Amino acid sequence: MSPAEPTMHPRATIRDWVGLCVLALACLMYIMDLTVLHLAVPAMSADLQPSSSQLLWIIDIYGFMVAGFLITMGTLGDRIGRRRLLMIGAAAFGVASVLCAAAPTAELLIVSRALLGVAGATLAPSTLSLLFSMFHDPAQRSRAIAVWVSAFSAGSAIGPLVGGFVLEHFWWGAVFLLAIPVVVLLLVLGPIVLPEYRDPKAGRLDLPSAGMSLVAVLSIILGLKLIAQDGVDVLAVGSIVLGVVVGWAWVRRQLRLADPMIDLRLLRARAFSAALSVNFLTVFVMVGYFLFVAQYLQLVLGMSPLEAGAWSVPSAAAFILASNAVPWLHRRRGPGTIIAVGFTLTAIGLAVLATAGASPDGLVSVVVGSIIVSFGLGPVFGLTTELVVGTAPPERAGAASGISETATELGGSLGIAIMGSIGVALYRGTMLGHAPAGVPADILEAARDTLGGAVEAAAELPQALGDALLTVARDSFVTGMQVVAVLCAIMAFATAIWAYVAIRLPPAGTDPIDPHGTRQATGESHEAVSIAAMGPATISKA
Repeated sequence: MSPAEPTMHPRATIRDWVGLCVLALACLMYIMDLTVLHLAVPAMSADLQPSSSQLLWIIDIYGFMVAGFLITMGTLGDRIGRRRLLMIGAAAFGVASVLCAAAPTAELLIVSRALLGVAGATLAPSTLSLLFSMFHDPAQRSRAIAVWVSAFSAGSAIGPLVGGFVLEHFWWGAVFLLAIPVVVLLLVLGPIVLPEYRDPKAGRLDLPSAGMSLVAVLSIILGLKLIAQDGVDVLAVGSIVLGVVVGWAWVRRQLRLADPMIDLRLLRARAFSAALSVNFLTVFVMVGYFLFVAQYLQLVLGMSPLEAGAWSVPSAAAFILASNAVPWLHRRRGPGTIIAVGFTLTAIGLAVLATAGASPDGLVSVVVGSIIVSFGLGPVFGLTTELVVGTAPPERAGAASGISETATELGGSLGIAIMGSIGVALYRGTMLGHAPAGVPADILEAARDTLGGAVEAAAELPQALGDALLTVARDSFVTGMQVVAVLCAIMAFATAIWAYVAIRLPPAGTDPIDPHGTRQATGESHEAVSIAAMGPATISKA
């Protein structure tokens, strides 16, 4: 084969495409569990009567455990087999879902949600790494990643709709049972259509490294969430410092181990590190604004959870369409250009969102702005994911997937902590200066805590005074939302510039091929190329 000829890649079979549908089901289940619980909180609180602290743990513990175990599960899948880990995780997810649905106390629900998070941590890295072992042709792999990304967006749209319907007809625990049919399908079809993939040269999992990664990630995310909830204090800062110190020790250990959890040489590849940072910033921006939109629809415009979920469908549909346009776009433009244009669109959408006021007309700005943001960010997730995992050698795809998903979790947590804190500070400051006279101090304090607290506090006052308090609270919340939208727009535009400069890769199918079939992407170091060209792993389609 001459240097100018492209390397031939095996084409995916019908079995592989059916397997992709099975993987999409797992992603759908994973993301739906993140969305349906918020709808069940009122009924669950009335039944279990958790304290405010217990309620926060019920909501947050799932995400904590997912984030903490992602890297470990990704590495474990490389060693014991990715399909095997996915099947084990799916079965555990089903059992934990039943335990959550039947939990008689808040304490048992917290424990069940924690187990659900550990099981959930097996799904994202396993599905993504299996996808890379099933689709070798670059064009087909791009389409498969687009479907994978679309499954997450579909889950975020379907979750509130289905969850809202279930809660209108059944008890709150039924929302957890929505995962059971998906688990059954996954366990039946998975062994038939999914390949097994593992690294035959992998050593034993380093348990100290696994424990250190868990402590580091959980400590940092806990500190960020504490800041978002209560502001900066000793516990929050100490938690973040602990996470950083343990993370630094974890890095040092990986550099010394003969068989590390993560080959940190991957970070020397500019395509890998730049894509990882863009992925982080994407979720930061997306969560930063979405945090306010859900509350705006329900607490400012007065929609039910089902109505709010229905109005989220257009943006989810836009995200799915944009995600599936990636293969077509990538054949014509390099990923840096596509990501830069995507973030520019995102900045425009956020600027539209910033025009939403407290009146019903604000719905138009929110829906239109969210659709534009979805069209902007839809292609970004697929491209950055493909760059992050595709840069890793095949036998490390599971670990690279874990890194990618961990960056996503950290970006989301940091977005909530920083943008949430800014929004809350603006809300409380505006409420302090504009609250109507005559409101008792204790009721005013509850109203200044959150917009939800203001809605409940207004119900305890005479109608005229309560309406005046609620108007001020809604205006204060909208002010915070508008400022956060503007800040996210500025960050999105800055990220567009950064991506265009840092990710200088050509369109798909145009990058030169060396005599050994190694892609010499423009702007990528020789170290990155040598990493990407490491030896093959064993794939057995059992």
